[in-house]
Amino acid sequence: MSGVASNQDVDIDLAQLVRAVWARRLKVVAITLLGAGVAFAGAKMISPKYRSETRILIEPRAPAFAAAQTSDATSGPLMDELNIASQVQLLQSQDLIKRVINSQKLYDLPEFDAAANGSALTDILVALHLKKNPLENPPEERVIDAFVERLQVYQVPGSRVIGITFTSKDPKLAAAIPNAMAAVYLATQSGAKLDSNSEATRWLEPEIESLRQKVSVAEQKVAEYRAEHGLLPTNGGSTFPTQQLNDISAELTRVRGERANAEARAQAVRNALASGEVSGAMQDIMSSQSIQRLDATASNLQSQISDLQTSLLNNHPRLKALRAQLADIRSQLRTETQRVLASIENEAKVAALRQQELEQQSNKLQASSAQAGEDEVGLNALQREAAAERQLLETYLSRYREAASRADTNSSPADARIVSNAIQPVDPYFPKVIPIVIVAALATFIMTSIVIMLAELFSGRALRPIAGPVDPVRREEEDELEVETVPAVVATPRAGKTSMLAVAIETEEPVENPVQEEEAVAETEIEENEFSIASVAEYLRGSRAPLAIAISPTGDNGSAATVFLARTLAKVGSRVVLVDMTGSGLPSELMTEDRSALGITDLLCGEAAFGETIHGDRASDAHFIPQGTSDMRRAMRGADRLSLLLDALASAYDLVIVECGAADVAGVSRLTQSRSVEIILSMPEIVEAEFVAAMTEFEAAGYERVALMSGGGDDADMAPSRHAA
Repeated sequence: MSGVASNQDVDIDLAQLVRAVWARRLKVVAITLLGAGVAFAGAKMISPKYRSETRILIEPRAPAFAAAQTSDATSGPLMDELNIASQVQLLQSQDLIKRVINSQKLYDLPEFDAAANGSALTDILVALHLKKNPLENPPEERVIDAFVERLQVYQVPGSRVIGITFTSKDPKLAAAIPNAMAAVYLATQSGAKLDSNSEATRWLEPEIESLRQKVSVAEQKVAEYRAEHGLLPTNGGSTFPTQQLNDISAELTRVRGERANAEARAQAVRNALASGEVSGAMQDIMSSQSIQRLDATASNLQSQISDLQTSLLNNHPRLKALRAQLADIRSQLRTETQRVLASIENEAKVAALRQQELEQQSNKLQASSAQAGEDEVGLNALQREAAAERQLLETYLSRYREAASRADTNSSPADARIVSNAIQPVDPYFPKVIPIVIVAALATFIMTSIVIMLAELFSGRALRPIAGPVDPVRREEEDELEVETVPAVVATPRAGKTSMLAVAIETEEPVENPVQEEEAVAETEIEENEFSIASVAEYLRGSRAPLAIAISPTGDNGSAATVFLARTLAKVGSRVVLVDMTGSGLPSELMTEDRSALGITDLLCGEAAFGETIHGDRASDAHFIPQGTSDMRRAMRGADRLSLLLDALASAYDLVIVECGAADVAGVSRLTQSRSVEIILSMPEIVEAEFVAAMTEFEAAGYERVALMSGGGDDADMAPSRHAA
């Protein structure tokens, strides 16, 4: 029996539990081997099951000979997740399963109708009404249920591939059924396309015939309307009145140009006659053959006169005769020029008459064209209706020809293809003898060890007494019995190690929280590397606590260690902020050189904004809120707002560290409303009495998450213990 008293606090002795299991190791090994043997025999007795898989790729497919292959690819069903999921459900439909069952003749196999050969256990459960009688269901439903239990259809993640897996006692059947399901599925999809094409041709035939009649009637109405209103079409596509108006307008423009040209030529000839010089450069004058002969004769006479003047006198009869002939020739030239002018003036008069006639015809045709435009509105409506009917007819004809061309089975492939056929498996899928034996052996070993440990615990041999706080009533009874008493140790702040929280307590009524403790721990072994700054930093990162309260019972050396803790956390990437609540302000001095920086006292006094009090550490990426420059007593009157400020900081940072200096439980309790915080006792030089007193005081107040930090030890890898006493 254990020597633990009934009213004494105890703890579990893990070493004793391990020793108890080791003492019975032969029994444990024997039971483990027995469990492994039973598992091996059971696995060998179980009928092996085989599994095989077929994979189908869902993709739009069209026949290679079809000219509309491209349009089919775009007009086919959208291959999205919903479409693939729909195909998975289609593969699990009862209609498809029934076709596979019939094709493979699964009704004759006892594997798919085990209810027909029921066991004694099944009969007992049915008799006790604990299980429904399977024979009440029709044989077809029993076969389908057994088939569905062995079937698995799923979509391969991130693809359009569907896997069909089937499990059976027969390896040939395990491979044949997935392949048969894939074949039936492809045939069903192809048949659905053929049915769609057949339905399309049956529906389009009467529609096409009806549209042909509508097109004929519409075109007949257009022809009758044209003949009735005289809107005969021309080569340009316009009506006859419009074409005539265009021709007359063009002719009128030409005649006006000819008239203007003739009048200009006549005026030029008049100007030449008025000046008395007939210019041979004028085209109208030079084109006359009479004028050309007279001009040549005049030139010849002038040449003779010039030759004779060199040898004869001016009054010579020969010269006079030649001059008389030259004057006569010039008179004839003037007469011929008058005739040319009269001819040009006649041309201008004819052009003017032609212009007048064309203008009259144009006015008449304009009225006719306006009337034709009004009639053309109705014609356009009839033409649009006829064009729409003809376009619809052509569309239906095109679709009819396309649907008729796909009446054959090979012309409408399914929108899927097999990418992996199921093959006959060699190794069974279940049972896996070796894994079953290993798992059974481990489970037997663990269960046997647990039974032995529970027996040790219930017998009391695995329990050992632990030291802890003594109940005050019990302590008074022991005092009365004159039992040896142990003086209580309370961590009281020394000179120069005050805390802002202590100032807050002084402004209110004093809180008495006497804590007495038995100094029952004979020897307290504290390893430095277990409670180093690096270990505490790793512990805080692992606990993911939003708030940590650092208490420094020994003074400023503990506050300096807290600063190094914040810098260590910042170096490993944590977003950390340190709040200086000490009385000495040492953390503020270590993290900044500006003693006048705004801090927590200015924030509580309302003399600074929240963002103005947060500063960056000069030696790391950590942030901190210094002590501030306002009066500490006036600031701590608003200490009730500290919990709200800490909650705001916790929402922005990974960890908020509050360095409180040599604070006690009463001050920390006012700072934190909840107990879900980390309490860090920062004691670079461990003083056993102060450490035990502080630890006991915080644990007695309900703070279970208390850790010790003892200065250096950067090479430590272990996180600090939650209870370091």
